[in-house]
Amino acid sequence: MINAGNAAGRKAPVYSLVIPIFNEEAVLPLLVRRITALLDKLDASAEAIFVDDGSRDTSVIFLRGMTASDPRFRLIELSRNFGHQIAITAGMDAAAGDAVIVMDADLQDPPEVVLDLVAKWKEGYEIVYARRTKREGETLFKRASASLFYRALEQMTSVTIPRDVGDFRLVGRKALETFKQMPERDRFVRGMFGWMGFKQTAVSFERPERAAGETKYPFWKMVRLAVHGVISFSDKPLRLALWSGLAISGFAAVLGLYALASWLFTNDVVHGWTSTVVIISFLSGINLFMTGIIGLYVGGIHAEVKRRPLYVVDRLTGFEQAIAAMRNAEAPKDRVPATRERRLG
Repeated sequence: MINAGNAAGRKAPVYSLVIPIFNEEAVLPLLVRRITALLDKLDASAEAIFVDDGSRDTSVIFLRGMTASDPRFRLIELSRNFGHQIAITAGMDAAAGDAVIVMDADLQDPPEVVLDLVAKWKEGYEIVYARRTKREGETLFKRASASLFYRALEQMTSVTIPRDVGDFRLVGRKALETFKQMPERDRFVRGMFGWMGFKQTAVSFERPERAAGETKYPFWKMVRLAVHGVISFSDKPLRLALWSGLAISGFAAVLGLYALASWLFTNDVVHGWTSTVVIISFLSGINLFMTGIIGLYVGGIHAEVKRRPLYVVDRLTGFEQAIAAMRNAEAPKDRVPATRERRLG
């Protein structure tokens, strides 16, 4: 866990932007200009934390230059690509602000919407998420599959995860500290914030097309994220395996009665077919049934036993100057000399 923001004390920024980066060299110049404009508009001190998730292009070189030119910029370089959800976690671990805003780098999460999120936060909401009312540049298949996923997730979990909501949201310090206490490796961040409760509300916005570059969430990655979301917040797939095993066993029993009746009253049964079908069907059903039961226990154990670090940081840039400046600001101006302190001992 990154502790760069823990020494901030009373001089810490009020707002922290967390922006995961992966091969975004095409969009970074425009992104930085709009982030800079946003930081200037906010009503209190702010920082922008870019988390490079193992980019293979020139994204890191560009961001290192930006952190050198603007003390409000920070850069976390992970040792390899750990994934979008882990990169978000790394940035939130390092955030020092009272309000932390998570947004994507492709400008489909418009930085200007952050001002609306902040306004809602000031009304007393601990979590303010951005809901898409329109999704420009996305295919009908992607919109339909996303809608189907959220509907299925609603039915399969007891956690309220709003529809048409991604990871673009503002999180207050209380919710952030709760988030830091959730160490699971297979992370579904939007579900984790839905699980913790607190006072939440939405800000609607129209999602524009990607400003430049290519999407980092192709279909197979979306499927993987969906699977993680279901497994992390529901045991219904395991229960489905259990009930499927029972259903197959019941079908095997009915099939056995049918085969027995055919053997007794007709001569159309192939020799040996009855015993083979009944035994295989029955044992397959029992096996799936037992696998489902064991899976319920293994699923719970699997979520708890992993203790590997979520990510590995290769390099931090921009944090050292911020911490040094804050420590200097907090240092007493009229310290008593050491010899005097000892005399007063």
